[in-house]
Amino acid sequence: MTDQSLLMLDPGHAFGLRNRIHPFTRENFHLIDQYDFSTVDLEPYKGLVIQEFCDQEYLLQQQDRITEFLHHGKIVIFCGHLFLNLLPGTFPFIPKSVSSFRDYIISKESEHEIFEGVLAEEMTFNKGVAGFFARGTHPHKEEVEVLLRLPGGMPTTYIDRTSTNGTIFVHAGKDLFNYHAQNKSTNRIPAQLLQWVHDEYGRIQGEEKDA
Repeated sequence: MTDQSLLMLDPGHAFGLRNRIHPFTRENFHLIDQYDFSTVDLEPYKGLVIQEFCDQEYLLQQQDRITEFLHHGKIVIFCGHLFLNLLPGTFPFIPKSVSSFRDYIISKESEHEIFEGVLAEEMTFNKGVAGFFARGTHPHKEEVEVLLRLPGGMPTTYIDRTSTNGTIFVHAGKDLFNYHAQNKSTNRIPAQLLQWVHDEYGRIQGEEKDA
């Protein structure tokens, strides 16, 4: 059974081929070319996924559509390095100053369902190399929920429920829905993030009905 109530923008780069054809993507997302975003009807979708190689200059031209989407209690998941303020309440990426691989060590701010059972060490290291998971931060408002940090308290991943009527999830690294077949605990991330999106949408809609 497929549920394509989440819209994913495809930047069309070579690195994304495996993700585009993966059954997890096909079954759980409506995948469109990023440049079709301006014409697609957003009303049926619960969430919008913006991957790390998406054209931010193009999406800045679509900023009003994204903001309106959030205004209706929807969810935007952004993974990558923002260099334009295309999402409400966000700020451009700041890379971490690095003197050692230890500067890339990931720590959990708290236990959260998205990263339940995922070892921080296995997020930090990929085949013995640190830095693939996250290399910096997006500054944020005080009201956000920080999930993961780099040393020195630098947030890499957070949830913003106050900038709009919806929810913005920001991760300063590659698409978290693309952590497939790594033969370690990070394999849990895509399905758990997906479940969180559906649960979060239900929470938002429930609050709107109670208001």
